[in-house]
Amino acid sequence: MSESEDRPRDGGLVARSVEEFVAQLRGFTDRATRLAAGAVPSGLSLPRLPSPPGAMSAAQVRSIAASVKAQRQLIEGLVGQLQAFDEQLAVFERILDPLVEWSSTWARLEESFADVVRRAPTDRPADQEPPSA
Repeated sequence: MSESEDRPRDGGLVARSVEEFVAQLRGFTDRATRLAAGAVPSGLSLPRLPSPPGAMSAAQVRSIAASVKAQRQLIEGLVGQLQAFDEQLAVFERILDPLVEWSSTWARLEESFADVVRRAPTDRPADQEPPSA
């Protein structure tokens, strides 16, 4: 006989050990549940356990996703308002350009008149006589 025929296969042994462990774990859980149910007086009820962590995570992620979506919609609205404001400023700028040019021309005109007015009567040439009263 060869060596492989003499040794029993370990696959069956491992499968049986896992099955025995699961059966023992089930038995322990059942006994603990019965003990806990008998330990609580009939008028009281056990507090409800919170939802499993996976469900809480899903709810939190859903909440975050809704918050992000709302913020993006808010930003979209703000972008629209900013674009409208920018268009208004562009119109205002086009209106102001001619006014700036006009006020510059007016300032030059006032300055030239101020130069004429600033010349005192003493600046007249010597051949002119002052008007007599």
